[in-house]
Amino acid sequence: MNSTTRQKWLRRKRRIAKRLRLRKFKERATPMLAARNIHCEVAERDRAIAYGGIGSIHLLARKAGLIEIIDRKLHLLKVHLPYHESDHVLNIAYNILCDGDCLQDLERLRNDEAYLDALGASRIPDPTTAGDFCRRFESAEDVRTLMEAINCARLGVWKRQPAAFFERADVDVDGTIAPTTGQCKGGMDISYDGQWSYHPLVVSLANTREPLYLLNRPGNRPSHEDAAEYLERAIVLCREGGFKSILMRGDCDFSQTAYLDGWDDLRNEQGDAYVRFLFGIDAMPNLKAKADALDDSAWKILQRPARYQVETEPRAKPANVKQQVIDQRGFKDLRLTAEHVAEIRYRPAKCDRDYRLIITRKSIDVNSAQEKLWEEYRYFFHITNDWQTSAAELVLQANRRCDQENLIEQLKNGVKAMRLPVNDLLSNWAYMVMASLAWTLKAWWGLMLPECTGRGRETRRQQKHEIVRMEFKRFVAGVIRLPCQIVRSGRRLIYRMLSYNPWQEPLLAAVAGWRTRAVAAAT
Repeated sequence: MNSTTRQKWLRRKRRIAKRLRLRKFKERATPMLAARNIHCEVAERDRAIAYGGIGSIHLLARKAGLIEIIDRKLHLLKVHLPYHESDHVLNIAYNILCDGDCLQDLERLRNDEAYLDALGASRIPDPTTAGDFCRRFESAEDVRTLMEAINCARLGVWKRQPAAFFERADVDVDGTIAPTTGQCKGGMDISYDGQWSYHPLVVSLANTREPLYLLNRPGNRPSHEDAAEYLERAIVLCREGGFKSILMRGDCDFSQTAYLDGWDDLRNEQGDAYVRFLFGIDAMPNLKAKADALDDSAWKILQRPARYQVETEPRAKPANVKQQVIDQRGFKDLRLTAEHVAEIRYRPAKCDRDYRLIITRKSIDVNSAQEKLWEEYRYFFHITNDWQTSAAELVLQANRRCDQENLIEQLKNGVKAMRLPVNDLLSNWAYMVMASLAWTLKAWWGLMLPECTGRGRETRRQQKHEIVRMEFKRFVAGVIRLPCQIVRSGRRLIYRMLSYNPWQEPLLAAVAGWRTRAVAAAT
């Protein structure tokens, strides 16, 4: 960011800080919202958009090589009249970044002249054309080609990260139910909970919360179906990306003991296990018997870290209304009193070697009307090929996989990638991948944010981490939804920001850094 731009931004920051500073007010005779005599006019020449941050997203897509890679690898159109494959893919992703919930919202953007000018387009695909493009994916291989094209650009983003980024890739896997009320959705079926739905599989990188692979399946398919294939694709991707080791995590549905020996055989140059896995395993009667047979000395107390650090002084907690109702009505109340962890060697039936079985024992008091009835134990099992890490730490690592549930929630209700707007399994799968690209671009925005030197270095690192971790709605509100005037000046396309936003400083730095590097690479 040049000094003139920075001074303008700082002046706006000072003005809003002055307005919002703490001060003592006198009692007002009129409300604070005092605007009146409001008129509306249509500008003759000036054009502006509400989503000024979309320019930085498009610049990022060019910087990462995403546009070129999609057009080179994905071939669904015989002729480009007038759109290329990348136009269709980015059109759906940009629609979601600009507060679009469904394909029909494309009509709003394609009738916005300033939005078209902001992207240098004379027109963009309408909702019907976008739906037709989704239906052009005629085989699963077409959808996988699109995912591999995105992953090819992803490798370029990863290569720009610091060395610490590549210590270990945490790959999580889970399934989720995507219900539909449609009558004619090809491939839908009844899920385990009685809903007409699809059952997508999500394989993601926990380090950056990026969805690496999505697989759409009928609603009645089991969670683990085809999971091994896409986990192996994720291993290849992370290995090509330069990660020193990989940890795969999943719940009880993904233990897949038939594949454990093959994954354990993958070694690095030093002969150590390159792929480590940590999967939940069902509490089967034989495993419960093994846990019950353990001596008391085998169990160690599981110490969980505090959820947060109190920086000032502990606050008084409000009354627990739920607990009061439970006690008053004499409901059965289960209270966790202690957690212990132990480990044994265990060989699944489909394996030819022993693995480490981590056992977590939860001690639970069963109460009613504030009286203890009895105590019971509940066991949770995890199987792993990690022989170095302590059992307690492995339990905590397995629990961190729960963060993938937040990613899935963002894909379903933030990005709305699982709204199923088209008519069959393949086309809805393609839409999921294109819509989830909006979330991926958010993650790349944080990863590619240029580093600062000097006093702002730590602040910039916090901003990068915050962008990667923040919810999609907040990212759109802070980085994308910026009112900008669109100006053509010579060969330059200028986004002139019209108001102050705290995220403008990193955005301006990002655009300046990406433009400089893009020009340098082009020359």
